[in-house]
Amino acid sequence: MFANMMDKPLLISSLIAHAARYHGEAEIVSRTLDEGIHRYTWTDAEQRAKQLAKALIALGVEPGQRVGTMAWNTHRHLEAYYAIAGMGAVTHTINPRLFPEQIDYIINHAEDQFLFVDTSFAELVAEQMPKLKTVKGVIFMCPRGHMPDVSLPNALCYEELIEAQDGDYEWPQFDEQSAAALCYTSGTTGNPKGALYGHRSTLLHTFAAVSPDGLCISARDTVMPVVPMFHVNAWGIPYACAMAGAKLVMPGRDMDGKSLWELLNGERVSLTAAVPAVWLGLLNHLRSTGSKLDHLDRVVIGGSACPRAMMEAFQDDYGVEVLHAWGMTEMSPLGTVNTAKHKYRDLTGTPKVDLQQSAGRPLFGVDMMIVDENDKELPWDGESVGELMVRGPWIIDRYFNTDPQPAHRLDGWFGTGDVCAIDQDGYIWITDRIKDVIKSGGEWISSIDLENIAVGHPKVAEAAVIGIHHPRWDERPLLCIVLQPGEEITKEEMLAWFDGKIAKWWTPDDVAFVDDLPHTATGKLSKLQLRDRFKDYTLPTAG
Repeated sequence: MFANMMDKPLLISSLIAHAARYHGEAEIVSRTLDEGIHRYTWTDAEQRAKQLAKALIALGVEPGQRVGTMAWNTHRHLEAYYAIAGMGAVTHTINPRLFPEQIDYIINHAEDQFLFVDTSFAELVAEQMPKLKTVKGVIFMCPRGHMPDVSLPNALCYEELIEAQDGDYEWPQFDEQSAAALCYTSGTTGNPKGALYGHRSTLLHTFAAVSPDGLCISARDTVMPVVPMFHVNAWGIPYACAMAGAKLVMPGRDMDGKSLWELLNGERVSLTAAVPAVWLGLLNHLRSTGSKLDHLDRVVIGGSACPRAMMEAFQDDYGVEVLHAWGMTEMSPLGTVNTAKHKYRDLTGTPKVDLQQSAGRPLFGVDMMIVDENDKELPWDGESVGELMVRGPWIIDRYFNTDPQPAHRLDGWFGTGDVCAIDQDGYIWITDRIKDVIKSGGEWISSIDLENIAVGHPKVAEAAVIGIHHPRWDERPLLCIVLQPGEEITKEEMLAWFDGKIAKWWTPDDVAFVDDLPHTATGKLSKLQLRDRFKDYTLPTAG
């Protein structure tokens, strides 16, 4: 027996249609590249998205074809998100921070038909164009007066395409399992791999994102996704804000502390999201200027582990609640969010921050387990440590046009590569990536725990820990740190900071003071580059 309910497909176009119909007056505010602050509404955004969809059809784009975007968080990028997927094509977001060879690879691998490009990336695209096999045209996301001076015979003007079409367009209805968006991993080992999301998976992910135990986004919120739209669809926030009817603030390319603070306070932002490296810049600005966060309620921190000192700074110094989240490109990306269960709701001070150090617990729709080196499931006791496996309706079953990978070795599960424990309440405690964990004398040392302790020192701005070969212990930890401006510290003072906070044998064998630490294209610390930088390093204990 089947239910007697309407069979309406879950499509991305329904999100912007809902926002325009029921929250049409809610603002979308963008800091543009060359045109100052742009303001309009969800109603305006849907109208222009429909015009853009018609323009794509006029250019010959067909359902299922991929259309690339290389752009910052702006209103035009938002329109492209909805126009491309809404007319049945696939939005392929391209991370401009990748190496040029990786950019060539993913555009060709995706077989992009057209590219939407911000003018700041004009020279990059012009240089790469001879290597792009399927691209028929480049659409610069600006008005005619701001078109870049580059030699591209197939360059088109975004605003002219919009102006040539009216908004008389009905979003088509099609199978909700159709592909909607394509995101590639950062490719730290080998070529980047594509995660091909569907309309149904994206809508289910969006329901989870707006839920109270997710990001808790509502029509009362003003939300600013600082995480780029080319990084896992800005963690799904452009979709979540449409579903909730929230005011949306787009920061453009300026992600320095001062620029972010101006938008956060000026637009009365209540929720924002980005990786820890971004918030380090904001906190430094606040401290150096004495500025406050007058309206911000909560900040979502993900992408890599949030240092305890950063949590305490936001919560104790500025009254902003930290939501520690975890996920992956392969998971659309949300997997867990650290919201307190009923029995923990009254925690304050140190016990509260202790719990917040967990990456959180699974949202409905995400199932998890941890396995040992033989893929045998381990208990949820908060102590047993193994690789985290996940499954669910917004987690990829396989990579796009790629041979089977070890991550999919267990039928129906995806191997994340993260090493963690799960406690009895379902909170996950990530200790490392499998490729980054330090193996010393047959035991594991968590580089993440050491890094979090190190950045808690008031003189340390950023820290990374890698394993260095040791003739007796196999590997021992090397602490690499960037100091706060104008600060000095000795190696002995830094190592003494760990006393009483960890097992003695976890203490790093040496400290390297560096001017900067390498980061991946998604803002995470690049242990791969750091290990290469120190590949010939000899520890003082190696003798």
